[in-house]
Parts: sequence; C-alpha cells; structure tokens
Amino acid sequence: MSFKNKTVFITGGTRGIGLAIGKRLAQDGANIVIAAKTVEPNPKLEGTIYTAAAEIEEVGGRALAVHCDIRFEEEVESAIQQAVEKFGGIDILINNASAISLTPTLQTSMKRYDLMHQINGRGTFLTSQKCLPYLLKSENPHILNLSPPLNFEPKWFGPHVAYSIAKYNMSLCVLGMAEEFKGKVGINALWPRTTIATAAVKNLLGGDDMVNMSRKPDILADAAYYILSRSAKDCSGNFFVDDEVLASEGIHDLDKYAVTPGGPLMPDFFV
Repeated sequence: MSFKNKTVFITGGTRGIGLAIGKRLAQDGANIVIAAKTVEPNPKLEGTIYTAAAEIEEVGGRALAVHCDIRFEEEVESAIQQAVEKFGGIDILINNASAISLTPTLQTSMKRYDLMHQINGRGTFLTSQKCLPYLLKSENPHILNLSPPLNFEPKWFGPHVAYSIAKYNMSLCVLGMAEEFKGKVGINALWPRTTIATAAVKNLLGGDDMVNMSRKPDILADAAYYILSRSAKDCSGNFFVDDEVLASEGIHDLDKYAVTPGGPLMPDFFV
C-alpha cells in the first residue's frame, strides 16, 4: 500500500514518537494532521505544532497544524473538521497523545489522576469516536494506539496504579473497538520493547542516562509503517511490540535504532 495522499490524524504529534510516525508516512506523500497543544516553544519540550508541520513538509508530505486539546470534545471536532476540509477525509488515526505520572497511590493527586484519564483513556475514545465516521469511508482505514499489551501482572500496577489504569484504558479501546468494527477498520496497539528516547523518558524517568539506554523513535515509526500497510480487514485487534513487527518483515538487526549502538538497553514497562 502507498500512503500517497492518505490523510493521517495524529494526536500529540509535535515531537517524539508521534512526529517520527508522521515523518515516516510523509516520506510516502501522506497528508499529516498534527493535532496537539504546543503552540509556543517550551524550554523542556522541543518543538511546536508549527515546527512539526514544517518537518513533515520537508520530507515530502503535506501538513496541517491544529491546536487541539483532546480533553475537550469541541476541540477534537474542530480539528477533525479542519482536516476533512483541507484533505477531504481521514484514512488513519494515530492515538499517540498521553499523560504520565509514575506516582504511587498516596502521592497521586486527583488533578494528576484526572489528567491521565482524560487524555489517555477518554481522549483516545473521544478521538476515535469522532474520526470513525470518516475512517469507515476510507479504502483501508486504521486506528493505531500507542499503548501496551494487556499484561495484568501485579508488578505493572503496584508502583503506579493510576498511570497503569489510564494507559491500559487505551489498550482496552483496541480490544473493544477491534471487535466492534471487525472487517471494517484495522484497530491495533503498538508498544516498544525498550524505552524510547523522548522528552518523557528524559524528564521523568532518568535523564540522559536513561536516554542513552533507549532506542530512537524511528523504530516505532518503521513498525507503524508496516502495520498500517497491512489490510485493515485482516490486521486488527493486535497488541504489537515494535521489534516483533520488524522481525516479521525480516528486519533483525536493530542496532541502528539504538541511541548508543551496542550499549545496554532498558526494557519498557508492561513487556
């Protein structure tokens, strides 16, 4: 499948994984909608929706930068309408936006709890719901959630119950919607085997040391590319892990994706 002139709606695509996926698909000539909140530069978070759009266009895609906070229904509806008006429809949705707080129960404020659930679970459901009428008109429609396999080992919940519940809500959307729209829309999850060099990893998980033990977002971008190339009728309801997707495509040497080639890698949560 070619992604030329296909329209891809990406939440939280200003930087990191979302932007990497957008750029990978843009290389095939895709239209990329960057639906995210950052419009002003932030010293801790590089990029804005406008710089992301410029990067998309530099690699051969068409871009639309839309300010959108997926906690608010009217903003999601507006962003989708702008995308449809500019590009004529929506073919792929990437639910990438996410909030994280790795705090135990007694240290998790309800404000932070609500933020994670509003963005992760509710935001994913909301954006999927609003995009589906357009996806159902597409030739090979896909929804891809950046969320983990449904691994219910207690060790993945004990240290950060609130975050785990919120993140798994994204995966439960895959489980339910894939069944609901079976044969019509390919709905899958994608998760990394290792930590990925993103702002969240640097700022929340351990600074440069953790980044140096991570892989680049490009590994998820390539994995997403292969998933989204598959038939939506046959490829749905899967909880993919990036290295397994690449292995299925005959790609086994992953050293080029490492921030520190040949160095140790830090396994990600939930795998």
